[in-house]
Amino acid sequence: MSPQPEPTGQAADAAANPPAVEIAPGLWLRRHRAPLRLTDYKLAAFDMDSTLIDIECVDEIAALAGRRAEVTAITEAAMRGEIPDYKDSLRRRVALLAGVPEAALQQMGEQRLRFNPGVEHFVAALRAAGLKTLLVSGGFTLFSERVRERLGLDFARANVLEIDGGRLTGRMVDQRWGDIVDGAEKRRTVLEVCAQLGIAPAQAIAVGDGANDLPMMEAVGLSIAFHAKPAVRARADLSIAQGGMERALDLLR
Repeated sequence: MSPQPEPTGQAADAAANPPAVEIAPGLWLRRHRAPLRLTDYKLAAFDMDSTLIDIECVDEIAALAGRRAEVTAITEAAMRGEIPDYKDSLRRRVALLAGVPEAALQQMGEQRLRFNPGVEHFVAALRAAGLKTLLVSGGFTLFSERVRERLGLDFARANVLEIDGGRLTGRMVDQRWGDIVDGAEKRRTVLEVCAQLGIAPAQAIAVGDGANDLPMMEAVGLSIAFHAKPAVRARADLSIAQGGMERALDLLR
């Protein structure tokens, strides 16, 4: 039999991204057959805002500044992929936060950071199975470090808000280890941690909900969309549209 030509155009797209199958109500799987073996994976990387926690931190800070509607509109457009330059969208949002007191941010971290349903159960199961865990967020270290500590995560990477005189300046601090955390930086960070651990990207899981999570999700062996935007659900290997994050364990045994 003569070799068949590689698919091109729409046929290639369909082959790379086949339709998802609903395994159970609100639980969709593509490119894999259930059940999956949790022992095949060594690292799990998580987005933070609206993935591990139930808020978008930048929007909550904007409420303190009286600019929530303006910031939320930019956030939603960025998460849907309508603003292609995530760094620019983040700089624009952070600029609107100027003047918020640091003390109010600390209070917000204590009162408003709540985990999404099933997050603690899912992360505990991964850790019990020996996986390393990484938080990689376009959000801010003021909150990511709290989340990392509370969940016992191994690694965390996020942006640093500049504070002067006890108030936000509306800028972010340049970091010696990398650029503003956007989609490309999330992907780079996940691949860097894989290299540090001596594992292949195919041995990693990435969980997210927004367009800026797609680069890291498409670089690993298993991508999980958690109550995600349509563009993310359309590309993810596993999509959880109903219920908590622990539902992934229905397929990861």
